[in-house]
Amino acid sequence: MKQYIDLCKYILENGVKKEDRTGTGTISVFGYQMQFDLSEGFPLLTTKKVHLKSIIHELLWFISGSTNIKYLVDNDVRIWNEWPYEIYKKSSEFQNETLEEFASKIKDDAEFAKKWGNLGPVYGKQWRNFDGVDQLAELIDQIKNNPNSRRLIISAWNPSEVKDMALPPCHAFMQFYVAEGKLSCQLYQRSADVFLGVPFNIASYALFTMMIAQVCGLKPGKFVHTLGDAHIYLNHLEQINKQINRSLRKLPTMEINPNVKSIFDFKYEDFNLKDYNPHSGLKGKVAV
Repeated sequence: MKQYIDLCKYILENGVKKEDRTGTGTISVFGYQMQFDLSEGFPLLTTKKVHLKSIIHELLWFISGSTNIKYLVDNDVRIWNEWPYEIYKKSSEFQNETLEEFASKIKDDAEFAKKWGNLGPVYGKQWRNFDGVDQLAELIDQIKNNPNSRRLIISAWNPSEVKDMALPPCHAFMQFYVAEGKLSCQLYQRSADVFLGVPFNIASYALFTMMIAQVCGLKPGKFVHTLGDAHIYLNHLEQINKQINRSLRKLPTMEINPNVKSIFDFKYEDFNLKDYNPHSGLKGKVAV
């Protein structure tokens, strides 16, 4: 995806070095926007292989309203494990388990998972119960019945509960827009880890837009991705430069089971990615 490579180049050419909460250090810019026309293909990065299984399961997890990592762990999705693990390590119950051993306990021990797998009131909680409001259900209703509204919004940023979250929302606010039979989405992301997080976020919200469009009888339009603090961690520079020097490849296509009519009925098996031909994967350490 040229839009992503352009973002990487822009940060390397215009960014400033900044310290950060994790102590890793970044090169950062403030304020950047990318746009993806969803009729041109599914925006899944081709300059490295991206783990689509994790993206789909995480999105279904958000939609369900869950905030416990057990569903993810049960489906071999590891992307949220570090945050509850760091909390567990500070407790009196910690017995020097590795991250992998911690995940195994989450998977095999329901009581342990209930106590230590919860992330606090993160995305799913806010989407489905923001101070008593099911924002997702209301959004679907409004798109169907009042599509010209300028209030088609979901906010994951709840100031009264941020302090209780293992990680405050990075992708914090989305607005939807209906025109000419198409549904578009703009996401505001306050903090954007360009190597690890952003490729996931692009694909996740593009897919979310496609799912909502389907259940509302619309076609997918654009996904607009607005970034606040867009940063490359200093320990990801090698991986970013490798991607910049790789050739761009044709985007894949995403097929969604057309029989699903409710946003709450989607299952992992309802998605089929076709013609994905990425370069090899690149690993990087997540900054917690």
